[in-house]
Amino acid sequence: MLSAIIHILIDALILMVAAKFLNKVHLKSFKTAVLVALLIGVLSFFLSWLFTAVLNIATLGMFYFLGLGFVTRIVAYAIIIEIADQLSSGFKTEGFLPSLWLAVILAFFGSIIDAMLF
Repeated sequence: MLSAIIHILIDALILMVAAKFLNKVHLKSFKTAVLVALLIGVLSFFLSWLFTAVLNIATLGMFYFLGLGFVTRIVAYAIIIEIADQLSSGFKTEGFLPSLWLAVILAFFGSIIDAMLF
């Protein structure tokens, strides 16, 4: 339970920093960042497997068989970020490309932090 809370807080910090550097990502406050990180985590838990499966089927498993399965996971994560954008009032991404960059940033730094802490 404590590791999940730490992970959400770290994701919120990553969201805040990424919003400062990405011009088309707008985040109201740290409280909003925590809520968005929680929302992304919950949506990811429930929907990422579905989006990844649909993307693998749509691409005929091309990325999976080439050893690039992370591409479909990043795109699925970007879709989840877009859904979180629609559900949250203090978080806004202007288009799919900023969501894709945000997904890459969250995945990259999240994996580094996970390797260091857990």
